[in-house]
Amino acid sequence: MKLTILALLAAAAALAQEWRPLFNGKNLDGWEVKGDGQWRVLAGGILYAYPVSGPKNPFGEGWPVTIDEKKYMDWRQTQSWLYTVAEFGEFDLHVEYLTTVGGNSGISLRDHTRGKYSYGPNPDFKRTPAHNGYEIQIYCGLKSKWPSGSIYTFTPAEDGHEKPNDWNAIEVESRNDVIRVKLNGHLAASHPGDPARPKTGPIGLQLHDRFSTMMFRNIRIREHKK
Repeated sequence: MKLTILALLAAAAALAQEWRPLFNGKNLDGWEVKGDGQWRVLAGGILYAYPVSGPKNPFGEGWPVTIDEKKYMDWRQTQSWLYTVAEFGEFDLHVEYLTTVGGNSGISLRDHTRGKYSYGPNPDFKRTPAHNGYEIQIYCGLKSKWPSGSIYTFTPAEDGHEKPNDWNAIEVESRNDVIRVKLNGHLAASHPGDPARPKTGPIGLQLHDRFSTMMFRNIRIREHKK
């Protein structure tokens, strides 16, 4: 009897650590949109994110004809996020993305604000998700201090593993004492994290600005439960 119980417990633990889809490829069940952007599901289970401007944009007006640099940047840089309703602790995450060269995006971890300071008429770019939890950078095909795979503001990624204008795969290992990022199978960045920041939180996908579009697919997670 004791062996049977132990076997059942072991089987349950193994089952809890299997990969499962985080995005079902059909609709946005289990996710919520934040900010200025449209998130649509295309054929083949592809998630497509694109900006909104003009009268149909509920978060701001069209391009401001102004010489006020701050007003222009507030308009240009306003973001949209797609966040999981659920929150997670320790896990492995797999995300595949496609954008054109210059496309800017990110994957948010443990941000309890759910991006609320990154959009609206007066965004506060010093309080965006990267400053509350963590952001895994996506910045396709351009030389930057923070290339794709970076743990933004913490550890720059090792460059050279991204495929411009093609599908790329990011894998994130999120643990209490370390965050590791692989890009197309190569270790890109690792950091122990900030002890003052949360250990749990939602997972988010970013539409960075009004000039970026993003596609995501094959989003899956493997939770690690002790």
